[in-house]
Amino acid sequence: MSEPTTTPGYAPVTDRPVRWGVVGPGRIAAGVVRDLREQCAADGVLHAVASRSLDRARAFADEHGAAVAYGSYAELLADPDVDVVYVSTPHRQHHGIALAAVEAGKHLLVEKAFTVTHAGARQVVDAARARGVFVMEAMWTRFQPAVVRLQELLREGAVGEVRSVRADLGLRVPFDPADRLWDPAQGGGALLDLGVYPTSWLQLVLGGVPDRLDVAGVLGPNGVDAESTLLWRTADGRHGVGTCSLLSPLPGQAAVFGTEGWLEVPPRFHHPGRIVLHRTAGGRSVEHSEELVLPATGTGYSHELDEVHRCLRAGLTESATMPLDDTLAVMSVLEQALHALGVRHDEDPAAI
Repeated sequence: MSEPTTTPGYAPVTDRPVRWGVVGPGRIAAGVVRDLREQCAADGVLHAVASRSLDRARAFADEHGAAVAYGSYAELLADPDVDVVYVSTPHRQHHGIALAAVEAGKHLLVEKAFTVTHAGARQVVDAARARGVFVMEAMWTRFQPAVVRLQELLREGAVGEVRSVRADLGLRVPFDPADRLWDPAQGGGALLDLGVYPTSWLQLVLGGVPDRLDVAGVLGPNGVDAESTLLWRTADGRHGVGTCSLLSPLPGQAAVFGTEGWLEVPPRFHHPGRIVLHRTAGGRSVEHSEELVLPATGTGYSHELDEVHRCLRAGLTESATMPLDDTLAVMSVLEQALHALGVRHDEDPAAI
């Protein structure tokens, strides 16, 4: 895949490891920095961590070897030794933190969902492009070796013309209004937390945004989206189905169906270790099935970290594998689906 057309707005980092700052030291951040330390140490190092609780930041820094701990996000963004900021706070805070980081000239890796509104995502993207800094959504799925190979097979025509796509991801999470998955103040709900994966999968394969989007779902007791299914239709007759749920466990599988066969991605499709290619004879009976085992390195976050390091060394402001236009497309679909269910989010004005 060719690189996006970009104008580097910064001096590439070529003579030393990239210095990372973590904003939001939670469970996912712990996995990311563990891979940074164990799989990517030659290219990147954890320099700083920030939390609204200095004690929490210090505990994370001590556990993972960060040089500095801050009790506010603003302090980390002002640190001249931070090259790139990894944002892993609750969804509603991403927008404000990302804008402040861009203003401070920091590069960014922002957890999914990128923001909670399409307008918020557009603001971050526009600001980053104007400032000339690198920004990428932390959609680790796109960088998994099995998914990279799946995309190669699709480009090679391994299953013929792609006609349909499906993906699902769900957990049974007992209702608790204080739980971040259910709390609207934290951007809770199934779509932004789990549905971003099936939606991004459909977008990866079908491209762009749907010409028509149909949505069915139910809300939780406090009005956040609890479960939904999206039917993505294209003008040329292709379609995709994505399902997410906080009410029931779902297999977490995906598939791509073509005119000459299909590609199966066994659970969990968002970080798979294998894919299965089924080819048919004349579009009828299965002629050949082949399992391709392609495990991730470490926990699986190292592949997206490698991409950030590669881009920063090349002076790029976007990744060709996870371009910002794809992030905007996914946020557009998520927002359409939320609005169809009667759910409206807003960005946190007090994120910093």
